[in-house]
Amino acid sequence: MSILRAYVDGGSHGSPGPSGIGVVIEKPDGERVSISKWIGHQDNNVAEYVALLEALQLAVALKATALHVFTDSQLVVKQMTGEYQCHSPRLYSLNWTCRKIARSLRFAIAHIPRENNQEANHLANKAVRAGARPILAR
Repeated sequence: MSILRAYVDGGSHGSPGPSGIGVVIEKPDGERVSISKWIGHQDNNVAEYVALLEALQLAVALKATALHVFTDSQLVVKQMTGEYQCHSPRLYSLNWTCRKIARSLRFAIAHIPRENNQEANHLANKAVRAGARPILAR
């Protein structure tokens, strides 16, 4: 039985603006997988959901049986648990996709303070900075 823990964060510099995600997956044996990925120009809420989606897809690829997710996005937690509804068509689509994948796992999601999610936040900001670099013409 493989139970993974994931710390996820998405961020954008502007809304919308250059965006990135950070994901840290902890395996039962202590091994960690870190992801820092540029996702184009999005708003912050989309970036948060894309980070969650990345963690869910990786958990399935690793043949996990359970995934416990920690995020500093209260919106994502409350929408994923059904406390809030999704009114944005874009967020609704991402929420639906995440919920569908989550059903294949024993899934739990919890809110944590930003200071307890620093590694994922750092990875997301690193991706934003790398993707937002200006292209110099020669």
